[in-house]
Amino acid sequence: MNSEKYIGLDVHQATISVAVLDSTGKLVMESILETKAAIILEFFAGLRGTLSATFEEGTWAAWLYDLLKPHVVKLVVCNPRKNALLKDGNKSDRIDAHKLAELLYLNKLCSVYHGETSSAMAEQPSRASLSRIHRTVDAVTWLGPIHLACRDLRQLLWHRHRMVQARTRLMNQLQAVALNEGLRCKKRLWREQGREQLESFRLAPWASRRRHDLLELLDRLNPTITELSQAVEQEAEKCPEAQRLMTHPGVGPLTALAFVLIIGQPERFQCGKQIASYLGLVPLEDSSGNRRRLGHITKQGNSLLRFLLVEAAQVAVRSLPEWRSKYVHLTMRRGRKIAKVAIGAKTGGSPLLDDAQGMGGDSRPLIDVHHRPESRR
Repeated sequence: MNSEKYIGLDVHQATISVAVLDSTGKLVMESILETKAAIILEFFAGLRGTLSATFEEGTWAAWLYDLLKPHVVKLVVCNPRKNALLKDGNKSDRIDAHKLAELLYLNKLCSVYHGETSSAMAEQPSRASLSRIHRTVDAVTWLGPIHLACRDLRQLLWHRHRMVQARTRLMNQLQAVALNEGLRCKKRLWREQGREQLESFRLAPWASRRRHDLLELLDRLNPTITELSQAVEQEAEKCPEAQRLMTHPGVGPLTALAFVLIIGQPERFQCGKQIASYLGLVPLEDSSGNRRRLGHITKQGNSLLRFLLVEAAQVAVRSLPEWRSKYVHLTMRRGRKIAKVAIGAKTGGSPLLDDAQGMGGDSRPLIDVHHRPESRR
């Protein structure tokens, strides 16, 4: 007798709606669980047979993925943008959980990549030991150190990115304060002389308070960003894959490390065009019959790496004549914005993929967080 079960989870901050289908696709159980690790593991421990589960990508996805991965044979974190069937008919938490379970049963879900598991997760626990495991409520013990370290390094990249964005907003506001007083010096405003000019203006009380607070916040952010940038450079030095990617034009420590951490296993991709598609750097196609129409880029995938590749492309264009000629040619044909994105897609396409696959051709994760380079004299 086939004892397979397909579990759909509609996850929310306080509760999780659960629907369970048997091997024939028949609904055998519905439940509402509190979003707590002990309760979720207790529910899964009470289910018999081979378990497959799915839920949508969201705020809770990483935590729930780590929690459930050791206790199921198949775990799919699905892309909510591509689950068009969920939008058909009535909608509620119970109905959504049932639809997710049905799509899992029919194998019609588009999954979101959550990284390869390490050897520490290679062996699945037996059903006899599952009841003992769930009492510990410590799913992190099933995760390998490389998996956790890669996720933590991604947090470093995102934290630095958000700090830089905050600094840019502060600098734009200070530029506006300077322009209101007739001072137009662009980047020279951040030099010592420009800063003195900005601070010398006699402003109204609240305008003066605004200038003071913005300058104070800017002075606090600069050392933080410098420290984070140094941490990124240090991590890139420990990673041979990132070092090799940095040999490409326009690719620095930040872009190289982000590529390694976000792309993960490069063997998932067969060509550079698949990388560009994965990162949302390809145009959205709306063709029919003899009519072919390409629109804006899809902007799906990781927005940080997409941003970094476009930035790297602009650096390459300024430094290499052959890239500059391609950029100028595209600009004349399609405009500056489309040209920047096209060069960015080329930057993150075949050259970087070939190098990444050359360094990560075996079954190991692409980044080895335990590697320490030899000291340079």
